Amino acid sequence: MDLIVSSLVFFLCVVNVTCSPSPLEDVVVDRYEIPTVCPREVQTEDFIRYHFNGTFHADGKKFDSSHDRGKAFISQVGLGRLITGMDRGLQGMCVNERRRITIPPHLAYGSIGTGGIIPPDAVLVYDVLLLDIWSSEDKVQIRTLSKPASCNRTTVASDFVRYHYNGTLLSGAGFDSSYSRNATYDTYLGQGYLIKGMDEGLLGMCVGERRIIIIPPFLAYGENGSGTKIPPQATLVFEVLMVDVFNPKDDLIVEVKEVPKGCIRRTVTGDYIRYHYNGTFQDGKAFDSSYQRNSTYNTYIGKGYVIRGMDKALHGLCMGEKRKITIPPHMAYGEDGVENLIPASAVLVFDIHVIDFHNPKDHVQIKVTDKPQECNATSEADDLIHYRYNCSLMDGTLLYSSDHYESPSVTTLGTNKVIPGLEKGLSGMCVGERREVVVPPHWGHGEDGAGEVPRSAVLFFELELVELQKGVPEGYMFVWLGDSPDPLFAAMDLNGDKEVPLEEFAAFIGDQVKEGKGRLRPGMDADSIIEDMFNNQDRNNDGKIVEDELKLKVDEASEQVKRDEL
Repeated sequence: MDLIVSSLVFFLCVVNVTCSPSPLEDVVVDRYEIPTVCPREVQTEDFIRYHFNGTFHADGKKFDSSHDRGKAFISQVGLGRLITGMDRGLQGMCVNERRRITIPPHLAYGSIGTGGIIPPDAVLVYDVLLLDIWSSEDKVQIRTLSKPASCNRTTVASDFVRYHYNGTLLSGAGFDSSYSRNATYDTYLGQGYLIKGMDEGLLGMCVGERRIIIIPPFLAYGENGSGTKIPPQATLVFEVLMVDVFNPKDDLIVEVKEVPKGCIRRTVTGDYIRYHYNGTFQDGKAFDSSYQRNSTYNTYIGKGYVIRGMDKALHGLCMGEKRKITIPPHMAYGEDGVENLIPASAVLVFDIHVIDFHNPKDHVQIKVTDKPQECNATSEADDLIHYRYNCSLMDGTLLYSSDHYESPSVTTLGTNKVIPGLEKGLSGMCVGERREVVVPPHWGHGEDGAGEVPRSAVLFFELELVELQKGVPEGYMFVWLGDSPDPLFAAMDLNGDKEVPLEEFAAFIGDQVKEGKGRLRPGMDADSIIEDMFNNQDRNNDGKIVEDELKLKVDEASEQVKRDEL
């Protein structure tokens, strides 16, 4: 009987030992959620920030939680600041990794427990989410995402920069973004206006460059954090786009793109200029364009009508010249900018094309390009002329041409039928002569323009005189080219019957014209002119002129003066 009992006791003892779980000898780590990318793993002496839930292995009861406190736990790994099991269990962990770390008592709080919360010999389970990792040896990390092909300048300390950014914690949680405010962040570099890591991370950037800047906590907001979104000891990650950079000592930058050959004149203070432009920021974003309005920008130079940088840049230009002009904000719209158009402290880039310029004191410029060897007569006031022309802007844009019509243009000089500058350009020409004539707007269509001619446009004419009919003074229909016959009536009375009807008068005048002794007003029907002349002399309207009726126009004028004196 004793043997049986003894055997039973032994059996129960074996069963008891077999059924009880064997004690853990080391930490058990379950990496149940691992991020796809893990650029860095926890090592001894690293600082970490993590969330956790702590439970008992035996019954799953929670004994502690950083989530419940609303504040992540911060510590250093491998130097005994954590229980040994946690020191081991956190090794090799990645940011955003989730682990379940099971720790036996001898690597936790042992046979004593702690604080009435952890009982003796308790197996602990920590569910951990790693949020951040850094080392006291860390430096600012910079990774270039993209960079413009051309970079003429990089940022240095004392520069003023405008940049966009997205700011996240190392875990990816966003804390701020300039894009959400639709406004760049604007500041000086190296002047202490930024956290130290950002001051460093922004150095050496080109406009248009994109960077990832990773800043360890001690170069960011350190133990205090910032606001509610940046916790204490947080590594910060900024994705930055450099939009603009300048230095308060910057001057205008002018890049000459194209200068026409034969430039004999350049702009000076007091000139009036017409130019086209495209206006962009340094990142290439457009803010204005004269081309879109299909209208040049017109202004005086050196009079303060445009921003200071543009006023300076418009000096020394040729007609047709193209320039790229970079204007720092202190020579543009400064810290105020222009509402809804130009941000504060923006560098402006203008690509300009000079269409024309003139000075209010300019005269008509005439250049004879071809002239016949023989020139018996030149055009002057009252002459009727036939001429060919091309009328263009100074950039070569053709506005009008006599070639668009079946015959040359016709005008009488001195009758205000053409613009004053063209009148001057057509004067003194020989038949067959060719000229190039530059007409400033105050000799042309002025500030208002006309038809296809823009406001304040300088015009370029190519002229050729095709035909010249010498004219008569205003108010005259016929002039003698020498002395008139004396006595006149006797010469006019071809048949000697003491009276001159219309037919006889017409024959007499026609003979004078043919013989070169007199001239009819050109551009009008000769028969109509002669009939009008006859009617003027037939004072009693009886269809004939007698000697008492005949008076020259100078005689009529003399009699009118005498009557006025009486």
